[in-house]
Amino acid sequence: MPDKLSFSTLGAWADRLRPVAEAAGRAILDVRARGFETFIKADTSPVTEADRIAEAIVTAELERLTPGFPIVAEERMADGLVPTFEGRSFWLVDALDGTKEFVKRGNDFTVNVALILDGLPALGIVHAPARGETYLGVVDPDGANRRADVRRDGVPSALAARRRPARVIVTGSKSHEVQDQLDQFLAAFDVADRLVVGSSIKFCMVAEGRADLYPRFGPTSEWDTAAGHAVLRAAGGRVHTFDGAELTYKKANYLNGRFLAEGLA
Repeated sequence: MPDKLSFSTLGAWADRLRPVAEAAGRAILDVRARGFETFIKADTSPVTEADRIAEAIVTAELERLTPGFPIVAEERMADGLVPTFEGRSFWLVDALDGTKEFVKRGNDFTVNVALILDGLPALGIVHAPARGETYLGVVDPDGANRRADVRRDGVPSALAARRRPARVIVTGSKSHEVQDQLDQFLAAFDVADRLVVGSSIKFCMVAEGRADLYPRFGPTSEWDTAAGHAVLRAAGGRVHTFDGAELTYKKANYLNGRFLAEGLA
């Protein structure tokens, strides 16, 4: 696959993959309804039958859509199925982001599907099955054309990150954060509210203008962030390191450092 694809091709792929992410979400809800066991992986994170079923649904469709193209998926990686490939273009999949939230019977878990082109997210789908929401973002290789929307119970509406107000709304993680670094960072802002949510929904809240900042000091994997990054990028926002460089993908071990997701400054 080339590092550059037309905006129309990216949009067509996004439209094809949205119902696939939603099908994976239905499978996750089916598992939750009938009950499940929780297992602990080598990295001490939890995994369930729902993670594996949802990932199989998504990766099967990606293999049909782009045969032979690299797919980096969380559970495949945990099983030692690490793809070897040249360049920085590939699919990133976390078919159940927020497994801890899922295990606790919360609602802040998502299906994340992202296409990385030359190190940057060009297509992202974030589906929150328990919320009935599906976020989609598409950005062409030059960033000149963008499309971002959310569907709630099948009804679409456009997304646009808002310009940062004098008093900001901050979103953050339910499970992971380095509190002293976060407090030090936020001391520079007049914070009107802090919204704590799980999974990649945080990026989508910034993309929708319901939050202004999502600072992250704790560790994340690239499959945790890529789809939400694509949605926010398509909505006009940014995800960057604290020195201002855009967050890129295919780093060592697919791990992110500290970053800030924000709307319009």
